[in-house]
Amino acid sequence: MRDLLPPAVAVAVAGPDDWSGQLHPAEATCLGDRAVDSRRRDFTAGRVCARRAMAALGLPPVAVPAAADRSPVWPAGLVGTITHTRGYCAAAVARSDEIRAVGMDAEQNRELGPGVRRLICLPEEDEQVERLPPGICWPAVFFSAKETVYKVWHPVVGSWLDFHDALVHLDPDAGTFTARISPTRVTDAATARPPALINGRFAVDGALVRTAAVLTPG
Repeated sequence: MRDLLPPAVAVAVAGPDDWSGQLHPAEATCLGDRAVDSRRRDFTAGRVCARRAMAALGLPPVAVPAAADRSPVWPAGLVGTITHTRGYCAAAVARSDEIRAVGMDAEQNRELGPGVRRLICLPEEDEQVERLPPGICWPAVFFSAKETVYKVWHPVVGSWLDFHDALVHLDPDAGTFTARISPTRVTDAATARPPALINGRFAVDGALVRTAAVLTPG
């Protein structure tokens, strides 16, 4: 993810030992006693990576508990994001006076079923897929880009978006995407300066799709 985010954002990608690392008590409480092993491993790797990213900013490695909706609760003065998919986990953290919000997502580069694709892609995005170069599962890239967009939107606005609330345009040559948020969602947002346009970057490395985006305070 380092290649997709600006220098102001610290990034940590999980290594082999991070999946079974130590949790802070406040984090373990959020996870509970009934979490399945895969959920526990993903959660643990994400928190270990989050603390390594904080350390890269010269900050103490404090706990990152989870809200009721499972989103990470970052310490005051910080913004961040965590993502995980099969065999991959990463966290990114930045100071809130430098970055307003950061989002990233990782997915498997594989075909999506017709029903899932209809849930994710708008007609305009389906038309893009037909024009994009072969060899990449482009609906998976749209899916990942929208997950990133929602992770940027949620901490700023305090609400979630539906997949069809963002219209994504991909530029395969530049490795960038632009997401236009539904005007209705922007108008209805109960916050100052809700983002109407979110610009991000993407990369496809073999079986892995990665996307990331930031909002700056200005």
